[in-house]
Amino acid sequence: MIRPSQAFRLIYISWIMAKHGLDELLLSIPLFRPIRFLRHLMWWRLLRERDVPRGVRIRRALEDLGPIFVKFGQILSTRRDLLPDDIARELEHLQDRVPPFPGESARSIIEAAYRKPIDQIFAEFDETPIASASIAQVHAARLLDGPEVVVKVLRPDIAPVIRRDLGLMYILAGNIQRYWKEGRRLRPVDVVAEFEKNIWDELDLMREAANASQLRRNFEGSPDLYIPEIYWDYSRRNVMVMERIYGIPIGRMDELRAAQIDFKALSERGVEIFFTQVFRHNFFHADMHPGNIFVTPEGQYIAVDFGIVGTLSNEDKRYLAENFIAFFRRDYHRVAQLHVESGWVPKETRVDEFESAIRTVCEPIFERPFSEISFGQLLLNLFQTARRFNMEVQPQLVLLQKTLLNIEGLGRQLYPDLDLWQTAKPFLERWMSEQLGVRALANRLKDAAPQWSEKIPELPMLFHDTLQRARDGRLRINTNPEELQRIRNEIRRANRRTVAAVVGGTLVLGAALIKGLDGYAPTMLAGVPLSSWILGVSGGLVWLTLWLDSD
Repeated sequence: MIRPSQAFRLIYISWIMAKHGLDELLLSIPLFRPIRFLRHLMWWRLLRERDVPRGVRIRRALEDLGPIFVKFGQILSTRRDLLPDDIARELEHLQDRVPPFPGESARSIIEAAYRKPIDQIFAEFDETPIASASIAQVHAARLLDGPEVVVKVLRPDIAPVIRRDLGLMYILAGNIQRYWKEGRRLRPVDVVAEFEKNIWDELDLMREAANASQLRRNFEGSPDLYIPEIYWDYSRRNVMVMERIYGIPIGRMDELRAAQIDFKALSERGVEIFFTQVFRHNFFHADMHPGNIFVTPEGQYIAVDFGIVGTLSNEDKRYLAENFIAFFRRDYHRVAQLHVESGWVPKETRVDEFESAIRTVCEPIFERPFSEISFGQLLLNLFQTARRFNMEVQPQLVLLQKTLLNIEGLGRQLYPDLDLWQTAKPFLERWMSEQLGVRALANRLKDAAPQWSEKIPELPMLFHDTLQRARDGRLRINTNPEELQRIRNEIRRANRRTVAAVVGGTLVLGAALIKGLDGYAPTMLAGVPLSSWILGVSGGLVWLTLWLDSD
């Protein structure tokens, strides 16, 4: 049931959608076709901008609806497997243009989190935020012992707003899925559920701090990427304190040129960082848009904002690496096989048909120079093709594809002639050689050696004890006797039912044959031979017993 606050919010949402011309999209749903004529009576249609693409209208509507809908649009933009390309590309331009909340409120939140006055926590605290987004905002500060830090503070009372808007999203998604045929394929309820998980995760700043700490440990001492230090003693669920960093935002090309940054080396380094995170560390920063990336004068990357990270299983990593290599060798048969072997498409998929579909998508791409081929677009095309073969959406791969598109976009922005394949190929081939063959076996044995060193001394005694039990007749294989007895009883009941069904059917059939032969016998009952009565009643009793036994 819709609460009053949700009802007013729903009215406002309807007004915003009508204002941006999205009522036409609603009226295109079959449920609303009978009232489509009403659009000619909507006077506000005269005030709309003409010929505005639908993607732009959707983006503007989400921006007007506020931070939660903006965040939803940002996450939705990663679902290229569900959205048309024009809408997905436009949603990528969504930015958190959210006014900051008062510095006094941030101060109050911090003091409540630490249960002490702010001057007992920080030597300095700037109430004017240096950044503001839909979920939190960031303030500059200095710790009592000297280090400069940034303090990330969740927006006050953001949780009730999220619950209200999530409730409305579920209502809208449920109606779309129920009444629009295409809505069932797009699974809007599942999309909202995925968004709900992500946004609640982002509300836990301790989780973000843990992600940052893991990434920092992975790149400790690396000249390629620097992750700011987390101050755990000062971090809470709604407050996070992190080392303050200074660098050039990666989007400011003029400042990077002034710092004499080597753009080619910087773009290739970004690709290597991405593949290192995915294939070596199995833990990658999945929100690497330009606002979260900085560069030092020495050409080292700095990353911030760790609310979204991704991981892959060992099987996914191996299949993904083999897919990339097979793609650029144009071995489409191997690509199709890998999708079936990995379980990404059903086992009954015909490999030759899938191979033909992949070739149709990829051949036009590979006719271009490698420097013009988009890795991310290649993955997107592949996923869209695989959907025709009932490929289930793999959330980890969708997140990976979105991150790859970001990295590729950054790299080409820095150095338009970036040949991403030539940068990635040696890395992937080296990684594959480490996963397969003698070296991989040696590494796995080396990793397992500490565990085996504990177990090996016990093996002779265990072996001797097993042989002695076998010799003395005391070796038993433990099974579940109750389960075995249940199976035996079920088999007996099934046999009884089969026999009863055959006997009952034979008796009834015999009764019918006797009645139908000549209709006369020495002993008759109600015009029916007595023997026919006996056989028929007997068959009925047998079937009754069968029915009772089935309960």
